[in-house]
Amino acid sequence: MTDAYIIGAGQSDFGSFPGESYRSLFDAAFDEAVDSIDADFDTEKIDEAFLGTLGVGGRQLGLSGPAVTEHLGLHGVATTRVENACAASGYALRNAAMAVRAGMADVALAGGYEVMTDMSGDHTKWWLGVSGETEWERLSGTTFAGVYAQMASAYLQEFDATVEDLSRVAVKNHGNGAKNPHAQLGFECTLDEAVNAPDVAAPLNLYHCCPTTDGASAVLVANERVARELSDAPIRVAGAGAASGQVGLFQRDSLTSIPATRTAAERAYEEAGVGPADLDIAEVHDCFAIAELLAYEDLGFCDRGEAARLLREGATDPEGRLPVNTSGGLKSKGHPIGATGTGQVVEMFDQLRGEAHVQVDDARVGLTHNVGGSGGGVAVHVFEREGGAT
Repeated sequence: MTDAYIIGAGQSDFGSFPGESYRSLFDAAFDEAVDSIDADFDTEKIDEAFLGTLGVGGRQLGLSGPAVTEHLGLHGVATTRVENACAASGYALRNAAMAVRAGMADVALAGGYEVMTDMSGDHTKWWLGVSGETEWERLSGTTFAGVYAQMASAYLQEFDATVEDLSRVAVKNHGNGAKNPHAQLGFECTLDEAVNAPDVAAPLNLYHCCPTTDGASAVLVANERVARELSDAPIRVAGAGAASGQVGLFQRDSLTSIPATRTAAERAYEEAGVGPADLDIAEVHDCFAIAELLAYEDLGFCDRGEAARLLREGATDPEGRLPVNTSGGLKSKGHPIGATGTGQVVEMFDQLRGEAHVQVDDARVGLTHNVGGSGGGVAVHVFEREGGAT
């Protein structure tokens, strides 16, 4: 089996774009991905495409993947739509890497797209709710924010953490997102602002929740031969781990951990031959501030109950020992459901090539962590630039 390499990655702006379609947003992301390749690239080299979307609003639920690739002029390319809620394009990347590794494709396209802002808040809330357990959560009135609020309440009761710690996540990620020209909420906030914002679902307030977002992202994956031909600095997909878990929160033994994250991370670390201590940077799924704290622990960045301490010490700041969400994360950059996973990979590609807006010095090994719903499906990837772990 050949290794899989990222040779190009790009995204549209994330935000609210009246009049834009999922096709036009993906067109922008794809163009940026192609432009990021170091040599001239013939799009006819693309053998497979895996595109993630939830299909918010019900538009083109059938065959939306081929509708995108045909719009791009990728005629005849085998295209698969991937749906795993917010982890859709994380899984799309995994599928693309597997296709390349297995020799089924020399070049595969992975990406995602979503249009979420062209409907009422109540309608959007309904669509977000389908990523939870339908019968016992959504139909009983539980919102997506409400599910994570239960997780936050349990965590604050069980461990040494406060609402102020949730707000520190927002301050850090907004500080990073303010430097990202693609970010939807590209502004800084103070700790006071983040602590005293209006409640959404207590203990979560406005600054603890990601925005509703339109956007797209695209990643081009190639085998080693093509990667060496087209890229001066290809980024190796060193490890790919994925796992499913209980879709409903009420089905779990604990509200303060996402077991699928732990399993997916173990698989990615094992395949890459690295551990958490070898990472230089990470993009984690912070749809709500509590999700970032849980990720620190489930990904092995710290012991159980130690996430708030890690944050307070500045370990996950851009200058810390393990910077997290230098893109701004979902909290500041935005969260277009189907585009989020490969959007994280865009940041990792830029970081490991030394081209990021908030650049981490000498970043060699990075991780992305993409969660579907409240943990029903998780994709974790480890990436390495030439030289790998030191």
